[in-house]
Amino acid sequence: MGKPENQKKSPSVGLFFEKTGKSIVDFFVRLGKKIAKGTRTFVHRFKDGSIGTKLSHFLMGSGNVMHKQIFKGLMFFFIQAAFLLFLITCPEVNNTPFGYRALANLITLGTEEGDIFSPTDNSMLMMLFGVVTIGIIILFVIVYFSNIKSAYKADLDVRSGKKPTSLKQDIASLLDEKFHVLMLTPAMLGVLAFTVLPTVFMILIAFTNYDSDHPAGQRLFDWVGFDNFAGIFGGTGEIATRFWPVLSWTLIWAFFATFTCYIGGILLALLINKKSIKFKKVWRTVFILTIALPQFVSLLAVRNILSELGPFNSLLMNLGLIDEPFQFLAQADTMWTARITIIVINVWIGVPYTMLMTSGILMNIPTDLYEAATIDGATKRQIFFNITVPYIVFVTTPYLITSFVGNITSFNVIYLLTGGAPVFSGYKAGGTDLLVTWLYKLTIDESEYNIGSVISILTFILTATATLFSYRRSKAYKEEDTFQ
Repeated sequence: MGKPENQKKSPSVGLFFEKTGKSIVDFFVRLGKKIAKGTRTFVHRFKDGSIGTKLSHFLMGSGNVMHKQIFKGLMFFFIQAAFLLFLITCPEVNNTPFGYRALANLITLGTEEGDIFSPTDNSMLMMLFGVVTIGIIILFVIVYFSNIKSAYKADLDVRSGKKPTSLKQDIASLLDEKFHVLMLTPAMLGVLAFTVLPTVFMILIAFTNYDSDHPAGQRLFDWVGFDNFAGIFGGTGEIATRFWPVLSWTLIWAFFATFTCYIGGILLALLINKKSIKFKKVWRTVFILTIALPQFVSLLAVRNILSELGPFNSLLMNLGLIDEPFQFLAQADTMWTARITIIVINVWIGVPYTMLMTSGILMNIPTDLYEAATIDGATKRQIFFNITVPYIVFVTTPYLITSFVGNITSFNVIYLLTGGAPVFSGYKAGGTDLLVTWLYKLTIDESEYNIGSVISILTFILTATATLFSYRRSKAYKEEDTFQ
């Protein structure tokens, strides 16, 4: 017998990965087409361009100078001269060179082991300077192609009977139709310098043996390929055995931390916004007090309240409910006691955010929808489940996704309440450690930078996959015009 029709059409995880794989293939196909098109354009400009444009392929700014765009031509020339000077002279910082030597050092990560008379090559700086050099080369290539494009544009202007643009016209263009270029270029340079290059550096560390046994500047470390990944997924050491429990708890925590706050906030908002409830502003203010205080203050206060000598244990003992102090957090007898306590505390901290957002949504649901439903004879229950709930879920789906991803990388709650404890086996991951807190311990406390880098890459893959999978399947993505 064949499958029912509804089963055939139902989306699945397999279908998601099939579409994702197809999207990746399509991306590389489009990339290949763009490279081919760019190559054809490059060859065409060289063949069709003037002598100045041809010279610009070798001496930047030549085409602009020949078209009397002196300032622009000199600017391109000095950029080329500065780049070649940088690449050839190899300026040094902390006895570590940039330039072409930095590219060679990026391959070897140092060769001089050193002794009491001579220092050891700093493999970390060599990797860092190599990455920075590659970034500078990429920027130069962009400017190089801009130089050719500018020279060829001047050729076309002359052929069409126009004068090549002057410096004054170029400045006026930057302040008018190309204003976005003027504003976005510094931002893009900042992203490249402070986001892209550090991220590439961090990723490269995952393919080395940079750890506590190979401290930077004291011992060389080397490229090890995918050995660190294989050690986590197929190894038998402590890190390999602790990875899967930490990953599973990270997902459990993210799920419950997200949906308890989400559902609790919606229910609280619905309750406060009922017409029969008085003093709505007072109730909202009471719950907002949690947000008014810095989160770390609230978390430390709760940790002290639930401590062995804290007021909560004293209250339970005075009521005769327990005979001795009960450990809720870091010193709990079982890790699930600490985990459940953390989830409950997180509800108290996180619910007000969802409550405020849902309150705003409830106030902005079109009254026409309710009036039309009432005229059609719908009951309050039907109105609630067919209008109110779908509208809230539709609007809050992006928030729900970002909350889930944020909880995967939630550091403050775990670290301030338990520090990852209780620890029952090993010393590198406790019962409440998330991937991000474990990463902190591995890098800051244990100096296992290579393993920490691997875990950060896996965390990124996890959060990116969860975001794409959930958002692409949500109605907020598929039916974005529904409530407009």
